[in-house]
Amino acid sequence: MALREGALRVNLLVNSRNFHKFTSFTGVRSLSENVSSKSVPSSAPETVVDHLIYTQEHFALKESLKKIIDQDINPHVDQWEAEGKFPAHKVFKILGNAGFLGVNKPVEYGGLGLDFSYSVAVAEELGNIHCGGIPMAIGVQTDMATPALARFGSTELKKEFLLPSIMGDKVACLGVSEVGAGSDVSSIKTKAVRNGDEYVINGGKMWTTNGTQADWMCLLANTSDGPPHRNKSLICLPMNLPGVHIARKIDKIGMWSSDTAEVFFDDVRVPCKNIIGQEGMGFTYQMLQFQEERLWAVASIMTMMDNIIQDTIQYTRQRKIFNKSILYHQAVQFRLAELQTEVELLRSLLYRTTALYIKGNDVTKLASMAKLKGGRLARELTDSCLQYWGGMGFTSDVLVSRFYRDFRLLSIGGGADEVMLGIIAKYMDILPRK
Repeated sequence: MALREGALRVNLLVNSRNFHKFTSFTGVRSLSENVSSKSVPSSAPETVVDHLIYTQEHFALKESLKKIIDQDINPHVDQWEAEGKFPAHKVFKILGNAGFLGVNKPVEYGGLGLDFSYSVAVAEELGNIHCGGIPMAIGVQTDMATPALARFGSTELKKEFLLPSIMGDKVACLGVSEVGAGSDVSSIKTKAVRNGDEYVINGGKMWTTNGTQADWMCLLANTSDGPPHRNKSLICLPMNLPGVHIARKIDKIGMWSSDTAEVFFDDVRVPCKNIIGQEGMGFTYQMLQFQEERLWAVASIMTMMDNIIQDTIQYTRQRKIFNKSILYHQAVQFRLAELQTEVELLRSLLYRTTALYIKGNDVTKLASMAKLKGGRLARELTDSCLQYWGGMGFTSDVLVSRFYRDFRLLSIGGGADEVMLGIIAKYMDILPRK
């Protein structure tokens, strides 16, 4: 029954929302295809019968999204990387019109009403974008800034902020990290003090993805002086309010096409009704939001890692050293085989965790494990593959070097590796007793 309902929702989307007018498209990859041919799947394409969690509807969504990526995104990635920003409103509107910004969000607010496994499928397909910054920015919109709003927000807030975000009319950002509080969310200093029917907000946020283009922020702020895990609230903050200052666009070593901002708040007044759910529950809501964020982040790198391995295989097959293809050295073969094995193991963990999550289980430990392994494997894989590209790998002309830069963030953002280890240790009950 659930499968038939999912199929019906997807079919209705295709038929009634003008899903996407596809035309045949032949593109030229301006980076890695100048030294390697088109990527070949690492194995035979999976089918509905083969897959652990995906159905025909999952594959239909992935196929439709791939056509949008090839037609509307990848031809422009190099330009957006060079400019240090992609046009979020334009890209999000295309994705919103096609239904990809609210796959697991409520139908009454423009979403498809599907379960989280469909978001994972979308995240995997976004891995075909030729950079890490744009998928990350999309993930902030779909699975980082909006899950708590969709789950706990009032009807009024959902109409004002969630619906236009799903439709691609508004760009969202997430305001959690600060200069002195990154992975340690409980240490944030930004305050929202109640004054009549308004909150007066002072403080600042750091590393804000989409920050220079966002229309609104899902802001975590201290709304009382109580215990750090019970004094925080999530607030929908319009970015055009007086007192909101974009201090600077941060220059990063990777994720170039994604704008990242430092934001300050100087006596910003927001209606009390803009609070998401209950006052004082913001830390809890954010921790719940983190689970989807971390699974989404892992899903988004799976296809990228497959593509990097395949590009490396093709390049090393063509490139010769001492009259022999680099690929035909056993050390290279074995290393690529090891890396592909690690990717498949991570994919299995992702699917298992997703399956448990959509059944209502607490997957904090498994999501943290996946996030930890994903960050470490992404670094290991790009470093190893880049080595086999030799001098070409140290240029900006190939995708492997771009992902070498971009993937470094995964072990830092959304909870550093060390924080993931602490969470895992806590669930293993091996932390010192207080």
